[in-house]
Amino acid sequence: MILTTTDTVQGKNITQTLGLVKGNTVRAKWIGRDIAAGLKNLVGGEIQSYTMMLTDARNEAIQRMADEAEKLGADAVVGVRIATSQTMAGAAELLAYGTAVKLE
Repeated sequence: MILTTTDTVQGKNITQTLGLVKGNTVRAKWIGRDIAAGLKNLVGGEIQSYTMMLTDARNEAIQRMADEAEKLGADAVVGVRIATSQTMAGAAELLAYGTAVKLE
């Protein structure tokens, strides 16, 4: 499965547009992370536990999007974008979306 942020796949012709595909996940903060993050705020720097949590969430959303495209018989997803929003205090949604296509 080819995933690209561009609207085309270099060297390939899009023969059919299959439609919008998306994948999402919602993640919540954990008290243990919050304590560590609070301590990190005192000295500054990257909060690695949150970085890892968001990286995992982003990867999961992308995989779910790719799985949806595969079910449609797509060869690629073009125009891939990632969005995030706060769903409630302490929880965020990551959404990956794009257009599933068949290639020549």
